[in-house]
Amino acid sequence: MRRAATSIPLNIAEGYGRKSTAADFKAFLRIALGSCNEVMVLIEMIKDLGYLENDVFQELSETYDHIARQIYRLLDNWK
Repeated sequence: MRRAATSIPLNIAEGYGRKSTAADFKAFLRIALGSCNEVMVLIEMIKDLGYLENDVFQELSETYDHIARQIYRLLDNWK
């Protein structure tokens, strides 16, 4: 989970640093979005295993959903 969560901002930063073309940056944004989806699945798994209370699960789910929507909008709008 730590690896996937750390991968999100690192891929955005790496992609921005290599943004010679829009396609390059978008490829890294897609990887970041994939990592965000991994974290969301892991959050659901640890909730199902009983390691998270419902309120904490809800907060984490909303946070990562918001992050995923932001990445998707950036991916969609980057020229």
